[in-house]
Amino acid sequence: MCGRYQLATPRANIVDEFKTILSPDLDGYAVSGRYNIAPTQPVAVVVAQKDGGADGSRLLTAMRWGIIPRWMKPQPSGKPPAGWINARSETAATKPAFRGAYKYRRCLVPASGFYEWHKQDNGSKQPYLIRSADDGLMALAGLWETWRPPDGSELDTVTILTTSPNRMMAEIHDRMPVILEPEHWDAWTTAQPADTGPLTDLLKPADDGRLYRVAVSSRVNSPRHDDPACAAVLP
Repeated sequence: MCGRYQLATPRANIVDEFKTILSPDLDGYAVSGRYNIAPTQPVAVVVAQKDGGADGSRLLTAMRWGIIPRWMKPQPSGKPPAGWINARSETAATKPAFRGAYKYRRCLVPASGFYEWHKQDNGSKQPYLIRSADDGLMALAGLWETWRPPDGSELDTVTILTTSPNRMMAEIHDRMPVILEPEHWDAWTTAQPADTGPLTDLLKPADDGRLYRVAVSSRVNSPRHDDPACAAVLP
């Protein structure tokens, strides 16, 4: 699974890399400088513009991490349910919680790295930060939904697709997020339902050598911490 990630890249770099315009939803949200993004928090998401973007641009917006299908009811307290932070790419097209979003609402989740925990012989779990081999931005494959609670409000929510691990990831975990290469971004975000069949070919492990990992501080274990120390590399 992918349960924690970072987006430490300056916002201007994100806008340039993904060729986006900024949504008003981003007002008051720190797009960059995030070192320990956790479930149910607002996250940066790239979607296709409704009009296709006359200049080919995409929209950078904010959504709550943890997709909530439209049919899901609020918690007894009235708060939104947790939703699903990940969806298995092998079944997302057919599972009731994800199939509508897979057909109509696909997105990119910018990340400068993601975390995974590996169980040690002594029972403890060592966190690792996994980054692109060139230390650049990654585009994680996502699905999104707009959830409407009984009060009539709207909440945009997102999940990250996962797949089987590549060789490096298999040493620490049995899943990894789907990472889409730039030449596939348009197809992923704009394909219509009749054309989604070929998209399954994109939902595969990253090539060996595409990523590297480093052991980092256990400070990242707590979602209360969100600072550069979370990614401090252990000697």
